[in-house]
Amino acid sequence: MSASLFSLKGQVAVITGAASGIGYAIATQLSAAGAQVAMVDRADNVEQCAAEIGAGARGYRFDLQELDKIDNLISTIIDDYGQIDILVNNAGIGILEPMGEVTQPSWDATLLINLTAPFFLAQRCGHDMKTRQYGRIINIASQASVIALENHAAYCTSKAGVVAFTKVIAAEWGPFGITANAISPTVVETELGKRYWHGERAAEMKRKIPGRRFASTDEIAAAVLYLSSGAAGIINGENLIVDGGYSII
Repeated sequence: MSASLFSLKGQVAVITGAASGIGYAIATQLSAAGAQVAMVDRADNVEQCAAEIGAGARGYRFDLQELDKIDNLISTIIDDYGQIDILVNNAGIGILEPMGEVTQPSWDATLLINLTAPFFLAQRCGHDMKTRQYGRIINIASQASVIALENHAAYCTSKAGVVAFTKVIAAEWGPFGITANAISPTVVETELGKRYWHGERAAEMKRKIPGRRFASTDEIAAAVLYLSSGAAGIINGENLIVDGGYSII
């Protein structure tokens, strides 16, 4: 297989949640493959993160709760770069509560950030991708999209929804040269992941994973790079589960 199949030279990638963790790793790898990366995050340091990556990367401070401003965000990025070839919906939150204690505010917040905002970002980017007859949409879901995890009712629901609308995009927009795929990681070694998965809870979870470990941010970013590239041009509507085998047990 030619290395050129993995080249993203001349392409523009929008990545949400890009100032830290998985998102920063994705931005770094896509940039190394030749893409110019538009890094979207609510963190104050997102522009600094873009400067660290260089190679045409830009930071856009944006809160995904502001759904009514998504159109302006994407229009600004298109004005800056001229196009969008790749969208990576990576940003997400996890408010973990027992089923009987889930509150409406935590439910609403989880679905807003994890499901609603990614949907409308994909919809907005899709308008321009359809015009250009090319696009890659990659949505970061979770192993929680296909299995039940205790204290994850809202989170599981939101990620299952992500996989569902990913498949609809694939079906509707495939004829326009657009592919849409989801990636469902296991627990990833990030600060967010460590807030819940630590100590004996983490050790118990690792024992349930055939690989006996959690994923690294670079491993998830590598999956994104693959699905963004020409090497994955025929892959459409899939949910790539990157969980060390947890969900097969």
